Amino acid sequence: MAATAVRYLRSVGAATVAEPQAVEALPRPDLRAVGADERLPLDPAEFRRVLGNFASGVTVITSPGSTSPRATGPGPGPEAEPPAGFACQSFASLSLDPPLVVFMVARTSTTWPRIARAGVFCVNILGAHQGELCRGFARSGTDKFAGVEYDAAPVTGSPRLAGVPAWIDCTIQTVHTGGDHLIVVGRVEALNATAQDTPESRPLLFHRGTFGGFSG
Repeated sequence: MAATAVRYLRSVGAATVAEPQAVEALPRPDLRAVGADERLPLDPAEFRRVLGNFASGVTVITSPGSTSPRATGPGPGPEAEPPAGFACQSFASLSLDPPLVVFMVARTSTTWPRIARAGVFCVNILGAHQGELCRGFARSGTDKFAGVEYDAAPVTGSPRLAGVPAWIDCTIQTVHTGGDHLIVVGRVEALNATAQDTPESRPLLFHRGTFGGFSG
C-alpha cells in the first residue's frame, strides 16, 4: 500500500521529502559607544572632598642618595645625589607571604625618579607629634632634610627619621601605572616599631585636609 502511494506521488511530480525552509536571521543589535555628554561629569574638587572622609595614617617615604650620571660633556664621573623623601598618605600593607607593602606617588613627582634610581626606600610612619615634619616633606623646591635628624635603615641605608613610631625598610619589587599615579610595590627587608604606648608612639592621622590623632 505504501509503495503504491509513493509511486503515485512520483508520477504526479510531488516531492517525497520536505524542502528545508530558510530561516531569516534576527536583526543585529544596535551597538554604540556611550557619548561623552551622556556620562555624569566628575568634579575633581568633589572627588577630593568625598574621599577626604577616609582617615589615613601619614608616612614619609625616604631613599638614600644614589649616583646620577652627568648628561653630556667631559668632566668628573657620576655625581652623588642627596637623599630623597616625600610625605605620603597613600600607603598600605599588601602581602604577608612574601612580605610586601605598597605606596602611590604622582607620576609628575620630581622626587620619585631619585627613589627609582636608588631602588630602595624606607617607610617612616609618623607619630602624632610630627605634623610639622610631615609639612616639611610635603613642600617642594626645598632641602627637606635640613635640620632633620635621621640615621640609616639597616638593610638599604635609606634615611630612618628620628622619633618615628615605626619604620619599614624595603627594596622596590615592581611598579605599576594607575591613572595619574604610580603604584610602587616594595619587599620588606627589615622593620621595627616602638614598644611603649606613649603619646609619641600614637599615629599622626590625616582627615579632611587636616592633621589629628587619637584622644584618650
